[in-house]
Amino acid sequence: MHASMRRVGRVAGGATTLVEAVSEALGQDGTLVVPTPTAENSDSSRAYLARVEGMTAAERRLYRAAMPAFDPARTPSTGAGVFPECVRLAPGALRSEHPQMSFAALGARAKVIVDGHAPHCHLGEESPLARLYDLDAEVLMLGTGYDTCTALHLAEYRYTRKPPTRGYNCVIEQDGRARWWSYEDVVLDDRDFRAVGAAFDDTAYVKRGRVGSADSRLVSLRRLVDFAAGWFAATRKR
Repeated sequence: MHASMRRVGRVAGGATTLVEAVSEALGQDGTLVVPTPTAENSDSSRAYLARVEGMTAAERRLYRAAMPAFDPARTPSTGAGVFPECVRLAPGALRSEHPQMSFAALGARAKVIVDGHAPHCHLGEESPLARLYDLDAEVLMLGTGYDTCTALHLAEYRYTRKPPTRGYNCVIEQDGRARWWSYEDVVLDDRDFRAVGAAFDDTAYVKRGRVGSADSRLVSLRRLVDFAAGWFAATRKR
């Protein structure tokens, strides 16, 4: 689920009330899942590059040396809004342990979804997104668009046998100490997500409506990912 509280409008109790409402709608057998990304502990993220722009080399070294290690229990999510943080902090919520692209889950299948998130796999076959695909989950976008729909990244791992990869760096905790860790994973590029979403909107697989003041969509994650994989295969250069 993705939600823009600003577009939803005034809600008594804010994002906490929305978490409770969605959980009630899902019932005892349902599970609420949100991405809880962390860019604060990486020097290969766009957020880091924006923060250090204009710094001297010495200032960059000091900034990098002070960057905190990822802790799934304590590190807040960044760049995804207040709603994911409310899910992450809700009683009973579980979080996957990827140091850059974790997910928080609340409900019956939370453990099945977040367990086994490989540290070298942001959003591919060893991530909660693949588990959600297997479980035939739905994606709810409240006031948000396809340009921020995390599920589309799974299609980036699947549209070709050998998707392009790049290096990533982040700070992790090991033996009680922070250390830098580097790994290779698929290039994540959301620049054409809005276009593939516009094409998907023309299919019969999108339910649209309003939640509060927000234009919203409910779609099958599996259908969306399969559609996007075919769209990327036809439009992206390999």
